[in-house]
Amino acid sequence: MTCDTHDDERPLADESAVVVGAGLGGLSAACHLADRGADVEVIERNSRVGGVANRIETGGFRFDTGPSWYLMPETFERFFDAFDRSPEDYYDLTRLDPQYRLFWRDGDRADVPADLDAVRDLFESYEDGAAEALDDYLASAAEAYEVGTERFVYEDRSRLRDLVDVDVVRSARGLSLLGTMDDHVAGFFDSPKLRQIVQYSLVFLGGAPHNTPALYSLMSYVDLELGVYYPEGGMYSVVEGVAALATELGAAVSTGETVVGLDHGPTVETDRRTLAPDRVVCNANPAHVERDLLPPEGRRYGDDYWDSRTYAPSAFLLYLGVEGSVDPLAHHSLVLPEDWGPHFASIFDDPAWPDTPSYYVNVPSATDETVAPDGCETVVVLVPVAPGLDDDAARRAAFRDQILDDLECHTGVDLRGRIVVERQASVSTFADRFALPEGTALGLAHTLRQTGPLRPSRRGGIDGLYYTGAFTGPGIGVPMALLSGEQTADAVVEDAGGSRLPRVARSLAAAAPFDGGFRP
Repeated sequence: MTCDTHDDERPLADESAVVVGAGLGGLSAACHLADRGADVEVIERNSRVGGVANRIETGGFRFDTGPSWYLMPETFERFFDAFDRSPEDYYDLTRLDPQYRLFWRDGDRADVPADLDAVRDLFESYEDGAAEALDDYLASAAEAYEVGTERFVYEDRSRLRDLVDVDVVRSARGLSLLGTMDDHVAGFFDSPKLRQIVQYSLVFLGGAPHNTPALYSLMSYVDLELGVYYPEGGMYSVVEGVAALATELGAAVSTGETVVGLDHGPTVETDRRTLAPDRVVCNANPAHVERDLLPPEGRRYGDDYWDSRTYAPSAFLLYLGVEGSVDPLAHHSLVLPEDWGPHFASIFDDPAWPDTPSYYVNVPSATDETVAPDGCETVVVLVPVAPGLDDDAARRAAFRDQILDDLECHTGVDLRGRIVVERQASVSTFADRFALPEGTALGLAHTLRQTGPLRPSRRGGIDGLYYTGAFTGPGIGVPMALLSGEQTADAVVEDAGGSRLPRVARSLAAAAPFDGGFRP
């Protein structure tokens, strides 16, 4: 089925496009390109779509292999609304309460509830005056969210000249883009634990408090104000929904086919055939594309550029099917030392396997009984680690035992002897299976020098080549991947002679004048 749109909304009607990689960025780009009239084919080398955001199904257990937090719900609504659909057409959502549970190594434990007044009470219990400080912090985070989303996320600011814009200058009011999250948060809270609560989500962006700009305090607004949700069946249900939409809009999807070369034209060489589309959109990361697929004269960046990037963490992951209860683990749980500085240092400053790790435990079966057999639980343990680490079998085995010991010590949950299904992923998994540089699990970290237009260009080094996904703007995360696909399609339309303003934005602009408030 194709979407009924007017001719002026199908500016790519005479264009063909190949999308390399069926991660969420590629699938989003396929939706937007097909909706604007292009003849689109998505080529994915793995046997199923999703890229890192995939699924393991075995023994009655179902595991999300990648992202497992559903944040920024309005971004998903905005994505589907662009095609006159809604998320509910593809999956059902449950708001989590508690949103997540924290276990500290000193024996302390806290739930972060969905109700903001209850969150204020939680903060006050740790520090006198912290409830009022939280109000002030969230007001600042809300402004960062409005500025960040309206001017740097929903609008494509991928070129330096895009920042020389009066609206962007006005949007910088009161917002320190140069300060670090560490310094910003220290101005509101003395308690190290409260600082951790408002900064833990930086891991989703591939950063640390000491190297991430204060702009990303917006994640606290996303977490505490907008809420944490769960799509029935897991996050892969979102991937399936976007893939289904792409085919409904007319895009073809080919799996199990590997792109082995790109060249001027542009041309796409796979292990089966040669294609000559008008446009190529790579959801495959640009470091891999430039080093392994393009001819030298078609590369925008040299090896020195890619070698000097700050890559987001990799991850050590355990996918465990467990018999019996795992109480008191919640759907989302975090196990944290009182001082997480040494763990971040082991990722960004002096790469090593962490001695005292901070880590995340996901138990989706606490909410969704369909992801585990009766009497069992689906458990995923994720430990952020430095990219580029050696993770041979002996190292993995030792670290696995370390984490299971730590989990028992600090949550009281002993999984050993009850594990009936086990899979692992680590640094080499992301390097080998997904061609991610140094085995990063996320992409480029959101450091000050890798934010906005300082990320790699959306346009490639040969005519007709574009990039989408976590290495370009707006960055890391499932919502960002959906937006990246839209912005890449906008760039294709612009280069084809159309308006750079997205179709959904043109429709909103025609419907009502901007009133100065936030509008998703």
